[in-house]
Amino acid sequence: MSTPAGIVYVLDDEPEMVKALTRLLRAKHFDVRGFVSVDAFLKAYGPHECACLVLDVAMPELDGLELQRRLSQQQLPLPIIFLTGHGDIPMSVRAIKAGATDFLTKPVDAAALVPAVCAALQAAETRRRTFAEIEVLKARLASLTPREREVMEHVVAGQLNKQIAADLGTGEQNIKLHRAHIMEKMGVESLAELVRAAARLGVGKSGY
Repeated sequence: MSTPAGIVYVLDDEPEMVKALTRLLRAKHFDVRGFVSVDAFLKAYGPHECACLVLDVAMPELDGLELQRRLSQQQLPLPIIFLTGHGDIPMSVRAIKAGATDFLTKPVDAAALVPAVCAALQAAETRRRTFAEIEVLKARLASLTPREREVMEHVVAGQLNKQIAADLGTGEQNIKLHRAHIMEKMGVESLAELVRAAARLGVGKSGY
């Protein structure tokens, strides 16, 4: 199994556990950063990095599930692999439902941890790539004039040019020109592409 690119953060209040996990993952060629406190981790972590977090669920400063909740509120949620020495099924279910990529019990070995970290880093890269694509689409949408945005909303709702012209009180030729400008500015070549871009941006008949 090839090692995905990205940073693996390890956060556990037991220094020996951090040392052991860091050694294990570095032996598998991962870029690992180990921490024993939540504050130290938060100071080092960059929200736009391609990264994942191996997290002890029972941190003394801040409960692991609470840290997960805070991280999930960021634009790019960090994939988390929880570790616990005394986890129960309800805790595991809450963690997974809240977006954890895996939940492993201590002591954890390479056979369980390495595939989990690989999957988490792949998820992180997918999230980062999707975020970047959305940012490009947002910039393109911002380049439209107010009238073009209004026409685009009608277009993606499936209306014909003459229907849009009637709704907006203008000529059909004007709508054709607006559509051409919209397609060019949004970087799409077909109505289907425009509809998909609009859906990703949340643009529709209900407004922005």
